[in-house]
Amino acid sequence: MAKLTANSTIGEWLDDPQGSEAVGALLAASGADPSSLEPVKSLPLQQMVALSQGKMPQSVIDDLVRSVNGGEIPEEESTGAWQEQVTSGRFAGQTVIVTGAASGIGRATASRIVREGGKVVAVDISEEKLEEFAKEAPEGSVIAVAADVTKQEDIDRVVSAAGERIDGLANIAGINDDFSPIHETSDEIWDRVIGINLTGVFKLTRAVVPAMLAAGKGSIVNITSEAGIRGNASGNAYTVSKHGVVGLTRSAAFMYAKQGIRVNAVAPGGVATGIPFPPNVSEVGSARLHPFQSAIPTLATAEQLAASITFLLSNDGVNINGAILPSDGGWSVQ
Repeated sequence: MAKLTANSTIGEWLDDPQGSEAVGALLAASGADPSSLEPVKSLPLQQMVALSQGKMPQSVIDDLVRSVNGGEIPEEESTGAWQEQVTSGRFAGQTVIVTGAASGIGRATASRIVREGGKVVAVDISEEKLEEFAKEAPEGSVIAVAADVTKQEDIDRVVSAAGERIDGLANIAGINDDFSPIHETSDEIWDRVIGINLTGVFKLTRAVVPAMLAAGKGSIVNITSEAGIRGNASGNAYTVSKHGVVGLTRSAAFMYAKQGIRVNAVAPGGVATGIPFPPNVSEVGSARLHPFQSAIPTLATAEQLAASITFLLSNDGVNINGAILPSDGGWSVQ
């Protein structure tokens, strides 16, 4: 039997007697049990670090691996599982703005662009996490800009930091709603979710298009969602915001198609990023959505979503414009 490692799936750990005991003990310490991991069994154990949103350090995973391997961390064996394949030089000489870059899909996307030769203007509300990311990257490859994408003065700072050349924009920053149906949706939830998920995308896209028009080229990738192409994936505010992103994408793709600018969107399904929900999630909405959310075929990692995003963002997507790409493990065909 292959040795359990950090890249073994959670399901493989739970199916192994030693692995199951080790994971069970870890969960018990936090008052949880192995059944809580059912939705993420297909993910590598390593992904629990990202899912925890900073609550679980890497050392916990390392200790789990050592506990089932005689105190050692074995070399990773080649498996059939997906592995990120970096394309050297794909973004060489390019400057790309990435929002939501401090964590999750945004960070994975920004990281891949940097490793493929690009310079990233990394935008996020979290200055501390942005600086951490910038320090890990090669010198000069990341310009960190702490900004609120709903504020015009912050948008202006982002564009100024990028300079005259802006080759790409990945609008990834976003937040969840509280799963509320329209009769329960508060002004606060509506304004915040629409503001970040849709208005922020509009403001930053509007700001970068002049530089792209001047250059006669550019690529923009927006993040919509399964909730942008169906009504049973999330609450009212989030669903409206993501449908709005689809409309914005298609309109811009049409308007600038003859001027060298491509505008596409990626629609993720379930993603293991640990993005928190607002407090007081709607019981009515949750109950109505649960059977449909339970049908999600699999959860993706942030790196898997970054693969879809960077494909459309790069010149590999040369003949694709106005597409809404479901990156959802097949959820959209159910």
